[in-house]
Amino acid sequence: MADKRIRVLLVDDHQVVRRGLRTFLEVQDDIEVVGEAGDGAEGVALTEELKPDVVLMDVKMPGMDGIDALRKLRELADPAKVLIVTSFTEQRTVVPALRAGASGYVYKDVDPDALAGAIRSVHAGHVLLQQEIAGALLSDGDPGNGTGRGNSLTEREREVLGLIADGRSNREIARALVLSEKTVKTHVSNILMKLDVADRTQAALWAVRHGMTD
Repeated sequence: MADKRIRVLLVDDHQVVRRGLRTFLEVQDDIEVVGEAGDGAEGVALTEELKPDVVLMDVKMPGMDGIDALRKLRELADPAKVLIVTSFTEQRTVVPALRAGASGYVYKDVDPDALAGAIRSVHAGHVLLQQEIAGALLSDGDPGNGTGRGNSLTEREREVLGLIADGRSNREIARALVLSEKTVKTHVSNILMKLDVADRTQAALWAVRHGMTD
């Protein structure tokens, strides 16, 4: 079952933090830490080499920080999901990371079980946004705020988009709508293209802005 484990890369400039994260995760049967990096540049290089499923990324690091690393990671052919692990609670720190492509964030004092749950969640395709951060992301100029873009969505695509905004994974959407996962993936690709957004996070934000979810 080793091939079913979620492969995780740790990117943080503090060795003690990386050691603590590794200790948390090594007791999880379904999670495997495949490597560690001390800055963003090394994190990008190791992501290309090791191809992890999920990258745990700090924001503030010397050299290439987490934001620039996220932008580099999005250029990869098959980018890993990125979960920000930060000690900063300010929106001005977290929001740019989410705009750069992170799937969510947790704080460094997170409970170990909650951290493992967050990794499983983003790996499954969820977007982890707290209400106040989602509100900050919905600012003027955020990608996908044009109302006209939604007019080309089919009724089924609007259903799928609403479930994306509710944090559902492709598998959960497939079950809810009685569709195959392959069909859901096709709908998601069409939604991203029609809304002219880069990823599920931006699609979810578009849906929140336009009242398609609670």
